[in-house]
Amino acid sequence: MKDYTHSTAERMMRYAKVDTTSDPNSSSQPSTLKQLDLSKLLVTELKALGINDASLDEYGYVYATLKSNTSKKVPVICYCSHVDTAPDCSGTNVKPLLHSNWDGNDIILPDDSSVIISKEKHPYLKSKIGDDIITASGLTLLGADDKAGVAVIMDFVQYMMQHPEIKHGDIRILFTPDEEVGRGVDKADMKKLGAEYGYTLDGGECGTLEGENFSADACSVKFYGVSAHPGYAKGKMVNAQKVLAHFISLLPADKLCPEATDGYDGFVHPVSISGGLEEAEVKFIIRDFNTAKLADHVSLLKNLAETTVNKFKGSKFEIKRSEQYRNMKEVLDKHPQVMNYAEEAYKRSGIPCERQNIRGGTDGSRLSFMGMPCPNLFTGEMGIHSKEEYVSVQDMNKAVEVLVNLSLIWEEKA
Repeated sequence: MKDYTHSTAERMMRYAKVDTTSDPNSSSQPSTLKQLDLSKLLVTELKALGINDASLDEYGYVYATLKSNTSKKVPVICYCSHVDTAPDCSGTNVKPLLHSNWDGNDIILPDDSSVIISKEKHPYLKSKIGDDIITASGLTLLGADDKAGVAVIMDFVQYMMQHPEIKHGDIRILFTPDEEVGRGVDKADMKKLGAEYGYTLDGGECGTLEGENFSADACSVKFYGVSAHPGYAKGKMVNAQKVLAHFISLLPADKLCPEATDGYDGFVHPVSISGGLEEAEVKFIIRDFNTAKLADHVSLLKNLAETTVNKFKGSKFEIKRSEQYRNMKEVLDKHPQVMNYAEEAYKRSGIPCERQNIRGGTDGSRLSFMGMPCPNLFTGEMGIHSKEEYVSVQDMNKAVEVLVNLSLIWEEKA
């Protein structure tokens, strides 16, 4: 990519200023209309680059095609990123800052000097001295998750349009809303997309390639008590809130919980509690890389609930479980070329590839089970969902190079 001036930094800083926070409490699609502000901008920019079929649908999805320029029959691949930012931290009035040729000293953000991005808290920064680092100003998140991915894909399209000599098949571009609230591909039109394989651009450290993620279920446990007037309740009342509190106290504290697990360990995690005297409910998220173990985790909750109601005579419980998403490795293992070609693209780009798992979910997981095997590539986004979020411009540029090489490899292997 010699003699090419990347646009990733300029795009990242410009896109970051557009408030695209999604809303988990909204039932609309997209969950917030302001996400469309960026999506409309992307359509305009894609068309300006010569992508004439770029379009935005009623649900907030941007579709576009980098048309094939080879005589070979190449599988259609898709590059995908999401436009929304997490509601965990404010995304309103983001003021992105570029720290050119970062010297390694703590980055003290000017709008709140108590927000400090340091190598001690962010060890990956130790390898980024000399890079150009983009941060927010201290009052908001930056939005590199996943506007870094958006910027990478847009810069890739720009480069490919300027270099028609690079042979490739049809490449579909997909920008999605609402990934941060778990609805990123709910309304994606897979027939319209028409891609056989895909890659999300939503990963962190340069060189990481993610082809595994948690399998996930939701689970609720509701306890039923017995109501009575509190002045005459002796021997009659069973307080569902106290029943639930005892149940919570039985949950393991040194295993099977987020605060005590890492790597390939799964967990059961209470996320909300509600109720009163007669009924009280706790909702869980259940996670494990081994899908079969999800049933074991639910059985644990059932056993603890039975132990609880045996202690509180007259109480009852009800447990419900629902599927959320599954480990994309189950699909990707059937299509090893998808990961292998990505690894080769990393190698050609001069970076070592480190295959990792995701202790969470990804649009790529759901897309994989919707018929498009889809691992996750790096963008450099770090410290996500926080005021200490940052991204290296050099990492974004390297991700663009990976996409160029990946597109070449799919054409060569066809």
